Amino acid sequence: MLGIHLKGKKAFVAGVADDRGYGWAVAKALAEAGAQVILGTWPPVYQIFLRSLENGKLDESLTLDDGSKMEIARIYPLDAAYDYPEDVPDDIKDNKRYRNVSRYTVSEVAAHVKEEFGSIDILVHSLANGPEAQKPLIETTRNGYLAAVSASAYSFVSLVSHFGPFMNEGASALTLSFLAAERVVPGYGGGLNAAKAALESDTRYLAWEAGRQWGMRVNAISAGPLGSRAAKAIGFIDKMIAYSEANAPLPKDLTAPEVGRAAAFLLSPLASAITGEVLHVDNGIHAMGIATDSPSLQ
Repeated sequence: MLGIHLKGKKAFVAGVADDRGYGWAVAKALAEAGAQVILGTWPPVYQIFLRSLENGKLDESLTLDDGSKMEIARIYPLDAAYDYPEDVPDDIKDNKRYRNVSRYTVSEVAAHVKEEFGSIDILVHSLANGPEAQKPLIETTRNGYLAAVSASAYSFVSLVSHFGPFMNEGASALTLSFLAAERVVPGYGGGLNAAKAALESDTRYLAWEAGRQWGMRVNAISAGPLGSRAAKAIGFIDKMIAYSEANAPLPKDLTAPEVGRAAAFLLSPLASAITGEVLHVDNGIHAMGIATDSPSLQ
């Protein structure tokens, strides 16, 4: 029987802070396939995430198909908006949510992972943040726009650049995108649309460069809307989900595990000849050119 087998593989998943987003779903799917899972979590929620795990609040979500619990080998604080310690502004260093964590820039986390695990096989980027996400693009400031692109797109470039040198032969990397990279999604603002477009272009360039330099495959999943905690920051995620359910070729809920399983496939040897690809996992909404529930069609 053909299956996804990742036993003996080590996976670093950046951007997991709870059990409701796509990052968690990808991590869990990798664990289901036998991979050792390592997580990177945004420093402001790092302690909260650890307490949730320690207090058993996530026990149900940790349960795998065979009844066992997903084991998380290590959780690192990670702020992928900064590559090196000297990049971190003083107001961030002095912030109370950062004072009790250390080595949280991309270069430091990569070095720490190498120290403790030697090498890894899988790298997942599940990061998106825009300080002005609820603003229309035309009202977005330069700083807000650049911050969105830095945290949501360049962070993937930085992770591949710093982790690539110690990833094993046949390694693979994956990022998570959204339809706003290629179509207008009114309300998806603050420069996040540009960040996703950059992310998909970077996926193709990284596939070429990391493929030639380290033999690494690099792909992306353009996932449909999900009511995760991070998505709530956009402000209209529930309407986006309702729109997709009403108009997609498959008029049903899109679940996080569906995206997780697609990710596990792309990150596995089953996809050994697939790189530079953006795979839509969205019930097919990307294929639609008109809304079937539009009043103009009534």
